[in-house]
Amino acid sequence: MASERKKGREIGFVPTMGALHAGHLSLVEIAAKQCDLVLASIFVNPTQFNDKKDLERYPRTIEEDKNLLRTVPCDAVFIPSVEEMYPKEENVSFDFGELEKVLEGKHRPGHFNGVAQVVRKFLLIVEPDKAFFGMKDMQQVMIIQELVMQMKIKTEVIPCPTLREADGLAMSSRNSLLNTEERKAAVLLSRLLLEAKQNYQKGISPKEIKEKVEKALSTNSIYKPDYFAICEKQNLKEINSFEKGREYIALIACYVGKIRLIDNLIL
Repeated sequence: MASERKKGREIGFVPTMGALHAGHLSLVEIAAKQCDLVLASIFVNPTQFNDKKDLERYPRTIEEDKNLLRTVPCDAVFIPSVEEMYPKEENVSFDFGELEKVLEGKHRPGHFNGVAQVVRKFLLIVEPDKAFFGMKDMQQVMIIQELVMQMKIKTEVIPCPTLREADGLAMSSRNSLLNTEERKAAVLLSRLLLEAKQNYQKGISPKEIKEKVEKALSTNSIYKPDYFAICEKQNLKEINSFEKGREYIALIACYVGKIRLIDNLIL
């Protein structure tokens, strides 16, 4: 990549944890439209899992992933081992203020520090001009933007739209772990976000919207919600009332059976 950079070619980077789906491939395609070369990575990062069982069950499909990457304009794929990425114990820690203490940060202690550790390593190794991330993990995108600013890394972070299945479920590697009943039930999460947007447009208060969502999730024991929140889009601070001229986002995290799914929708 260094030789290509010397030629003035722009490098795009798409970091993934594998178990690729159309959402990942769309990131590669967006990167290819904006950059001369595209590099993807596949690495299940252990430091961002605060639940060892979640790490163990995370799907790993390297050969299928490589075949999928051959169907899009991906010039190279980097598949490091844990030993390569973490040759010694990782002691680097970050401070992202309130952003890392809410939502995913609150429910998954240490998660964003692990994300920042591995993304920092990748950006320093690859030195891409642009890095592409899906907006399904909106809080993660904001954390990475903050990381790049704090570390004075020159890479531009490009947020990309969430891709959805035909029934509205946000595409996720974890969807492959759902059984038939759970997959059918999982679509409720995206439907509740859409209903939240519709209720926002009708002038219903954040409290009432939240109550409707919580009630819907309580109708079936298959759902074990972590949170539903309506926040200011720019900082993810949860709000109690809507104000004109501000942008809001609804975010949800919920176990469907044993599988934890997240999603969000800008209101």
